Amino acid sequence: QVRLEESGGGSVQAGGSLRLSCVASMYTYRPYCMGWFRQAPGKEREGVATIDSVGRTKYVDSVKGRFTISRDNTKATLSLQMDSLKPEDTAMYYCATDNYWCNSVSWSTSRNWGNWGQGTQVTVST
Repeated sequence: QVRLEESGGGSVQAGGSLRLSCVASMYTYRPYCMGWFRQAPGKEREGVATIDSVGRTKYVDSVKGRFTISRDNTKATLSLQMDSLKPEDTAMYYCATDNYWCNSVSWSTSRNWGNWGQGTQVTVST
């Protein structure tokens, strides 16, 4: 199975920005769907954003206008630009891929996605 590796997490103050990246172990990897999920302590893993192979995106309402998902199919990479960060964005962020769910109304259900990275921690302080 192709491995996914996230990077770019860290600690920032509210209002700051971070850019997360996810790299696949095979540069020829071309999943139809790529997405970012997050999980805060004591909470379920939730979908943050997803993008399909032609660039169609979906976002959870709480990040619309602040986060931007993008992918580079030539390099098998996925990014998440996070601006105007809030303390409630604090979580472990995971990269995930699949070949079906990104254009479904159930896209944000984590158990539907088949391939996961290990996560990168994002902490936003007041």
